[in-house]
Amino acid sequence: MASVKLIVGLGNFGPEYDFSPHNMGFAVIDRLAARNSVRLGRKQSQSICGILRLEGSDAWLIKPQTYMNLSGAAVKDWLVKQECSPEDLLVIYDELDLPWGAIRVRERGGPAGHHGMESVIKSIGSKEFARVRIGVSPDRPLSDTIEYLLSPLGKSKRGELNDIVDRAAEAVETYLREGAAKAMNRFNQKIERDAAQS
Repeated sequence: MASVKLIVGLGNFGPEYDFSPHNMGFAVIDRLAARNSVRLGRKQSQSICGILRLEGSDAWLIKPQTYMNLSGAAVKDWLVKQECSPEDLLVIYDELDLPWGAIRVRERGGPAGHHGMESVIKSIGSKEFARVRIGVSPDRPLSDTIEYLLSPLGKSKRGELNDIVDRAAEAVETYLREGAAKAMNRFNQKIERDAAQS
């Protein structure tokens, strides 16, 4: 199993942000908890959290409660108090530059304009940590990017959202069980493969 000890989903707390594209990270943490019978009931280091036990290893499932743009404060607190390094971290978040539903597993990288990731990278002083990015770009031009990211998706998209969140949770589990290379090979090309087969 990969040595990840902290699995952080980025999002904004509050029911008004449920089903919004910007809360993909929170949705995947919730799905991982549901799939693995984890209770997300603890409050610790400015976060709601629970312990995921997978094949004999433990990792924290973490939803920072700092609002998206201040996520780094909570992540840094976790690294310090758990005596972890950036290499022990995996962050899950939405990516407007990726097509709707695309999953991208990476071992490192920049924020690509994502304010939550900018906060994390600045706070911990490193880009050297794993991430699972979930594409949220719609198939139409956006007049207001912020409104789109923070608003609940319409009912027609919520069925798709459920499937995307499930695949992203599976990508995280694959990363933990089988490592980065297998997770990237299995999930990074899925959209392109599906398009080629259709």
